[in-house]
Amino acid sequence: MQEDSPVQNENTPDTSQTTPSQRTGRRNRLIVLAAAALVALGLGGVAVATSGTDHPAPAAVSLDAQARAEAASRADRSVRESSTPVAPSLSPTPSPSAVSASPTPTKTAAAKAKPKLKKTTKPTPAWVDPMPGAAVTSCYGQRWGTLHAGIDLALPSGTPIRAAAAGTVTQAGDASDGYGNSVFIDHGNGYLTHYAHQSRIAVTVGQAVKAGQVIGYEGATGDATGPHLHFEVHQGMWNQIDPAPFMRSRGVDLGC
Repeated sequence: MQEDSPVQNENTPDTSQTTPSQRTGRRNRLIVLAAAALVALGLGGVAVATSGTDHPAPAAVSLDAQARAEAASRADRSVRESSTPVAPSLSPTPSPSAVSASPTPTKTAAAKAKPKLKKTTKPTPAWVDPMPGAAVTSCYGQRWGTLHAGIDLALPSGTPIRAAAAGTVTQAGDASDGYGNSVFIDHGNGYLTHYAHQSRIAVTVGQAVKAGQVIGYEGATGDATGPHLHFEVHQGMWNQIDPAPFMRSRGVDLGC
């Protein structure tokens, strides 16, 4: 009986006639193709996963490890804050230009308030004009053949007459010899002053007077042609000297 031989397909490779080396090469090619297919599948899966989200999923963190790290950080910070001294900040010394450019601090109301100045009177000079502003009608010297022993000063009748310097009143009344109502003041330095022709006397004998103090009022008593003050300076009683240079040397110009 004749055995039926297997029918060989045209597309089926004939393995009966292949060598071992050929079979090995065919197997290697199949392995390479399978690996390539697996790589392609892997890349496709990565692409699909990437296109599905913008950011990769965060890695899982152990809650226990995180809690321990935070506790250690807090403990370390508390130690640093309590044990490490804080160095004081040193401010730089300002330059002269910076100091000068700084605005002046506002003054307080107490600093702005000016202290009230006490009113003070100007001290009276040692010697003064016995009748300030008067016109000179006659100076010391010869007049009508006799010595006119003083200076005549004229203002309206009743004008106050003032002591030329401080002293003591030695005479106050009619001095005769044409002088009329007169006042003599001894200044204690060897000199006396004489004020004649007064209409009224305002001091008494023995009274101490100051420079500029009113001692009487101008008039025309005695031998006088009109109201005026006849003013004399005596170096010792009844030793009349020129009053003009004497008073000028003491800062008073009587106009002669």
